[in-house]
Amino acid sequence: MDYDLLLKKKQQVDIQKKLIPKEILDKYEKSFEIDYTHNSTAIEGNTLSLIQTKAVIEDQLSVGGKSLREIYEVVNHDKAFQYVKKCISQDKPLNENIVKDLHMYLMENILSGGIYRNVEVRITGAKHKPPAPNEMYYQIKAFFTELSDKREMNPIELAAWVHAEFVKIHPFTDGNGRASRLIMNYQLMRNGFLPISIQKENRLQYFETLESYAVNGDLSPFAEMIAELEMIQLDEYLSIA
Repeated sequence: MDYDLLLKKKQQVDIQKKLIPKEILDKYEKSFEIDYTHNSTAIEGNTLSLIQTKAVIEDQLSVGGKSLREIYEVVNHDKAFQYVKKCISQDKPLNENIVKDLHMYLMENILSGGIYRNVEVRITGAKHKPPAPNEMYYQIKAFFTELSDKREMNPIELAAWVHAEFVKIHPFTDGNGRASRLIMNYQLMRNGFLPISIQKENRLQYFETLESYAVNGDLSPFAEMIAELEMIQLDEYLSIA
């Protein structure tokens, strides 16, 4: 990971963003949010297309042939990301209450959100088995304690760790993947970087890098993936400018 290059591009984007007309910037950011919601929900099996996702979020249209759950997953994810942006604008550090609130947004009209699981769970196709409820509760508390003491990590590594560690613990019965991608972007944005969208077409690489951390404790493959996606986002903004 060439963090110095990322930092240099970030500084260029910080300057150039001030020169981009607001209406163009708003349009680009809205386009990203729709793409992000589409891919983050699609990774978990949601079947709405990108155009259908746009119709639901931006045009507030109903989509025939789709379950209510799939519609709510898309609507809820967009609400959760707006909440992330609101917290970032208020310069709030990520904490347990914010994560629980995010999960509540994600699960609205689907199941009770913001409540840690009291049952065993398995991750389909993964070697890693999330901890039992009692151990999970200990690990999630340790996660938030450790989050405030990760000074040795640069912001990209920290965002990767937040995602990988959270999804390894798997504190909720459902929605852990979407929540972990939201809090990863929370960390990126709070440190002045751009949010990223992991494309559904790259889900195999994505799952393999997370598995590498969960089983072997190796964060570097996932951190490299996040760095590459951040570089793409920074280049996009520079191309607009």
